[in-house]
Formats: sequence, C-alpha cells, structure tokens
Amino acid sequence: MTQVTTHTRPAREYELVYILNPNVDPDEAEKIATRIQEVVARLGGKITKVDQWGRRRLAYNIQKFSRGIFVFVKLAGYSDLVAEIERNLRNADAVIRFQTIKLDTTVELASVAVNPDEVKFERLAVPTEEEPEPSLEERLGLVVKPRERVEEEF
Repeated sequence: MTQVTTHTRPAREYELVYILNPNVDPDEAEKIATRIQEVVARLGGKITKVDQWGRRRLAYNIQKFSRGIFVFVKLAGYSDLVAEIERNLRNADAVIRFQTIKLDTTVELASVAVNPDEVKFERLAVPTEEEPEPSLEERLGLVVKPRERVEEEF
C-alpha cells in the first residue's frame, strides 16, 4: 500500500523597501502601490505592514537624485511572489531602487494575522517647499552651514 503525502511549500516572510523618484506624481506612486497589492493578492500572499518613511536623503546619488521617497512593505508569501513584485518594480520608471530581504521565519499563510490599519498605502503628499540641493562645496564639506537654533519648550 502506498501512502499519499501532500507537501505544502513553506511560505516565508519578506521585507521590501523601494525608493521612489523624489519628483514622482502622487498618482504614479499610488499606481505602483496598487500594482504591488494586486500581485500579492493574485499569487496568494499577504501584506502585513506598510510604512511610508517619506522623503529622505540618499547615501549617494542614484540616477542624479540626492533624495528619494522610501516605502517599507512587510509581506508573507512564496518565492514566486517576490520574483513577480521585483519584476514589476524593475519596470516602473518612478522606482529608482528596491531591495527585498527574506526573513528567517517560515509561516503558515492561513495563520498570518493582518491588521487592516497597518496595510494601507497612504497617498503621497505633494511637497509644499522644495529644499534646495546642496552645492558641490557643501556636499564635499568645504563650506559649513550655520545650524538653525531650536527653541526648547519646557
């Protein structure tokens, strides 16, 4: 008598950080977020956390940009999910960098709890005042800008 065993492949947790062009249109950023949600839903994964870190300085220029808009996404799924998300991010013009990290934990997808408040992609706010790009001398550290004094409230 032969035994029939069904093997389910283990799902893993992943952390994805992608950086958007600092001049990106909020509609384009929303389109990328929607595309990620569609891919995750289609391939049977779950998004467990979304956090927009906002506009930040880059450690080095990427495609001539010194700033970028960072978005953090934590998700659970299979390896084909990661490959499809990365393919979509690679094809998006507004994304200047992305990185996916596989966490050490394997999870059962059915038991992954999702808080609806933590998985919402927020719409990007259009910056009201553009911070000027630092000059070459400032970037090299040859000119020191005076620090703004911060009033302490006690």
